[in-house]
Amino acid sequence: MTPDSRSSSVGTRLSGKAAVITGASRGIGLAIARALASEACNVVITGRQQETLARAAVGIRAVSPGEVRVLPIVCDVRDAQALEQMFATVAQEFAGLDILINNAGMGQAAAPVEETSIELWRDLIDINLTGTFLCTRFAIPLMRRGGTIVNILSVAARECFPGYAPYNVSKAGVLGFTRTLRQELMPSGIRVTAITPGATDTDIWQQMMPEAPREKMMDAASVAALVVEAVVLSPNANLTELALDPIGGAL
Repeated sequence: MTPDSRSSSVGTRLSGKAAVITGASRGIGLAIARALASEACNVVITGRQQETLARAAVGIRAVSPGEVRVLPIVCDVRDAQALEQMFATVAQEFAGLDILINNAGMGQAAAPVEETSIELWRDLIDINLTGTFLCTRFAIPLMRRGGTIVNILSVAARECFPGYAPYNVSKAGVLGFTRTLRQELMPSGIRVTAITPGATDTDIWQQMMPEAPREKMMDAASVAALVVEAVVLSPNANLTELALDPIGGAL
């Protein structure tokens, strides 16, 4: 990217803000981090693999204004102690938090309930649901009035997909958590948004349905663009629960 093209592709709507994006080393999380950073937002990105996260940070810096800070922190959203340390670093580096994007998650191969292992059930609930709770719990004391929490869900939060019980339950649980959190945080002036993307072309389909037609899916940048619009609203407005679907409909 040339200096001219870089400068023409960035904005300043989030200048001086700080965001944490979980699961940001690839896919939707990475696209969101890039989109926020391109609006001059400082971003803390998390993931479980150091090398992948470091590459993601390089790519984010390439589309960001020079003053934007990109801080990669290896962290597992199941690990409460690691999360507490990570948010302590956020407090030290940015003196608060404006945006939390709960995006980290995992999928599964299809299996009926009687063939679903206890380990898989626990992993899905721990990462997709409990991880969202833990990140939010540690983030709230740092969040400034007018801030936004965005939880990335799935159409599985509302629809039943036989063979995917742990995934369905984890995402439905996040939707219930989101609605509760929204009511609790209204007096604090912190917005809570649930974004439910339809089929999006990311690596998770290798776990869920490897044969799924990628050509019918949205790209992750489309989801990221919606997230940006949710966080740049006036503090008196909130996009509460939004669905974003491929123009071609369901797979």
